[in-house]
Amino acid sequence: MTARPSIIRPCESDEYYFKEGCHILEVLNSAEDTALSIARARVTSGVTTTLHALRDTTERYYILSGHGEVSVGDMTATVAVGDVVVIPAGVPQKIRNTATEDLIFLAICTPRFKVENYREV
Repeated sequence: MTARPSIIRPCESDEYYFKEGCHILEVLNSAEDTALSIARARVTSGVTTTLHALRDTTERYYILSGHGEVSVGDMTATVAVGDVVVIPAGVPQKIRNTATEDLIFLAICTPRFKVENYREV
């Protein structure tokens, strides 16, 4: 079977709070497309997400707005609009919003994000 083109329009009202400490809007996460998932993450001012790791999943953050500080393994760095953070599978990570406005980024996972691969560290 050949894949068919599609357009996905996420609904803002589908945003939910995830236990790591941020708000998530699933943009693309489907059992029919296991290669990749895309979520928009929103971290409110002053919040640091829980230190966590994703088993068998590489994650990339693409910063859309705001700025903050990210920790991946033993690396800590500031991040701002346009930055991409690559987080290898199994490596502990967290992000802190150091701005007064929301920190918003795309979380792009390969293969797709599955809750059972999430673990707090």
